[in-house]
Amino acid sequence: MTGYIIRRILWGVVLLILVSALTFVLFRILPTAEPARLRAGRGASPATIAALRRDLGLNKPLIVQFWLYMKNLFLHFELGYSYHSNASVRSLIFERLPATISLTLGAALIWLAVGLPVGIVSALRRRSRLDRASMGAALVLVSAPEYWLGLIVLYLFAADIGQVKIFPGSGSYVGLTSDPWQWFTSLLLPWLVLAASFAAVYARLMRGSLIETMDEDYIRTARAKGLTERRVVLHHGVRAAINPIMTIFALDVGTLLGGAILVETVFDIPGIGRLSYDAITHADFPIIQGTVLLVALFIVVANILVDIAYAFVDPRVRYS
Repeated sequence: MTGYIIRRILWGVVLLILVSALTFVLFRILPTAEPARLRAGRGASPATIAALRRDLGLNKPLIVQFWLYMKNLFLHFELGYSYHSNASVRSLIFERLPATISLTLGAALIWLAVGLPVGIVSALRRRSRLDRASMGAALVLVSAPEYWLGLIVLYLFAADIGQVKIFPGSGSYVGLTSDPWQWFTSLLLPWLVLAASFAAVYARLMRGSLIETMDEDYIRTARAKGLTERRVVLHHGVRAAINPIMTIFALDVGTLLGGAILVETVFDIPGIGRLSYDAITHADFPIIQGTVLLVALFIVVANILVDIAYAFVDPRVRYS
């Protein structure tokens, strides 16, 4: 298993290099706004724009720019400097990362705590009223866009504009180290909005996977041995049915750790998603490259962890 992990890590490094190269090239060959012109502002003279291009290193050949970028990345873990603010991209990302981690992990706990039990109950009581009601609600939540649901929730429950002020601290984001209680209340609404659609998806996936698993021969064998239904469902059924959900969970969490742009924008959370959005509007390529690389890193790491977890969750999986 150690050899398998080493191979997966090496392939992950190769993938990150390819992602960096692809992102670097795409944002420089596609017809986008010129960073030097945006930073210079309207009415700037050609000499001023040329000077800014020289200061930003945009006058160098593309291959030279990419070499310098990768050299700084591997030797100093430096992601470059913002074209717009001249701040270190690494410092900007690390400054915004705690808010995004708080949003993602809190929402993930909620959608797992809600989605998986609902899916299990629906699978065990399929075609019942409870099954129809839960799957109908899941379909509605899957269809509801996050920005729309966020605006509706703000209008109904937010502390400053809500019609029913249930969440007193939902006005603005507060860091965990500043005030834990204010941090919790400020993220409660965003957690619920972000978790809503994911909980619905996971409930439907868990239901379908468990229904298929409960028809397997080894489930009938376990029942024939006299095992309790609870042990058959949890130890044999859920343990095998959860494998595809683990893979999707790794992708979802890895992607959201790179920024939940819509939710962060609606609730004014200073996370990676807002940073990416601002960078796109200003054609700030170093920040865009840094955030894309961050998403790729999280997804690669999450998938490696899930592959390792398969060997412990599912006894049928073994790595040589």
